[in-house]
Amino acid sequence: MLLGYRRLRDVQFFKDDPVVLRLLGLHHMPTVSTISRQLSTVDDRSIGGIERLQQNLVLEALVREQLATITLDFDGSVLGTCRHAEGVANGFNKKKKGQRSYYPLYATVAQTAQVLAVHHRSGNVHDSNGAKQFIEECVGKVKNACPKAKIELRMDGAFFSEKIIECLDELGVEYSISVPFERYPTTIKCYIEERERWRRLRKGAKFFDKNIALDSWKIAPQRFLFVRDRHKEQSKGVIQLDLFKSHDFNYRYKVIVTNKTTKVKHVVEYHEGRGSQEGLFTELKSEAAMSYVPCNGWNANKLFLLSNVIAHNLTRELQMRYRERDRNTTVKRPALWKFRKIGTLRKQIIQRAGRL
Repeated sequence: MLLGYRRLRDVQFFKDDPVVLRLLGLHHMPTVSTISRQLSTVDDRSIGGIERLQQNLVLEALVREQLATITLDFDGSVLGTCRHAEGVANGFNKKKKGQRSYYPLYATVAQTAQVLAVHHRSGNVHDSNGAKQFIEECVGKVKNACPKAKIELRMDGAFFSEKIIECLDELGVEYSISVPFERYPTTIKCYIEERERWRRLRKGAKFFDKNIALDSWKIAPQRFLFVRDRHKEQSKGVIQLDLFKSHDFNYRYKVIVTNKTTKVKHVVEYHEGRGSQEGLFTELKSEAAMSYVPCNGWNANKLFLLSNVIAHNLTRELQMRYRERDRNTTVKRPALWKFRKIGTLRKQIIQRAGRL
């Protein structure tokens, strides 16, 4: 992964590289068939050991850095394939509809831009499938490693449910979750339609907040933040030059549920910081081959995915150990270091002749 190859068959390009052989402690590189056979023997116990190794690397970094605030982002990412691999299924895919895929759920740490844990799933499940137990496990491990740190979570609308919110309240963590308010037309949507007075949030955006108890829920009222932004919507019809109208101004709405007690502006900016996780997924897929499914066995593909995650986390670990922090904790919770991507490090260090 660190060398930049995506397929198992690419081993032929570096099988005679003395530096790689010395690093691995080998006299000869195994063939593709040997590697494939070894991957087919991987069992659940081995996968569990690799997962603990991957998680411990991240937790040790959190303990070493002594962070006062730890922000966990939860989201899934589609790994599409043309293979008839074990565990793949036809699920939701905006780019390639009907493609077989896996749909793992990730927990990432915003401050270190590392992947804390992965929950493996088939591609035909909802984003919140298995999320409750996964969240409890991740929060529990972070609490055990850093008992003095404040833990906070960010999630999208797929995780909005009574069980998830009740679980987060019991865990004693702060959170913000996007609300798919279209699912509650008789409650959430009505508040927007009936609202007349909106307060200014920032240029082009206004808000109001309200404690709401949904009719179908049994838990206490929650704090809901309603935000609307003015955005330009491009006209796609026929345009007359003498009546030129290139854009229409409309409102775009979003709703956030949270237990944070800070100002609405800070909560909204904090929740919008989730966008950094999408950049992390993009780097994992483009630079670390996370989007490639190499084998027909599920455990083999799990090991390949975890190898991508470990390779990514190690590049972050290298920079965290030998560089000072570039920024302090801010409202959006960006990474505390200005990390170089794995592709940049590969070109500057690994793929340069005469460099060690």
